[in-house]
Amino acid sequence: MGITEAAKIAEVNDALRRGAASGVLVLVDVLGLMKRVCEYDELTKDNDPYGEHDFGSFDWHGEKIFWKIDYYDASMRYGGDPLSSDCRRVMTVMLASEY
Repeated sequence: MGITEAAKIAEVNDALRRGAASGVLVLVDVLGLMKRVCEYDELTKDNDPYGEHDFGSFDWHGEKIFWKIDYYDASMRYGGDPLSSDCRRVMTVMLASEY
């Protein structure tokens, strides 16, 4: 595939992604998935040995899901102290296969 073809495909793909072109957008049950994360209460000494409630996993429609909370400084450039008032928490929800 030449650069010209790739550039044309990229242009159309960008238009779809930005909502300026018609196409099919497939989303998983994002609200249902986040509800499951919010309701997660299966934390034990085995899967949460430090008692920080910063990681969990469960099955979702036949897929293993991980959620993980990481801590950053106020600039979001470096790790942060989870007890600092400047701490920025980032929760990532992903397929276990993506880890």
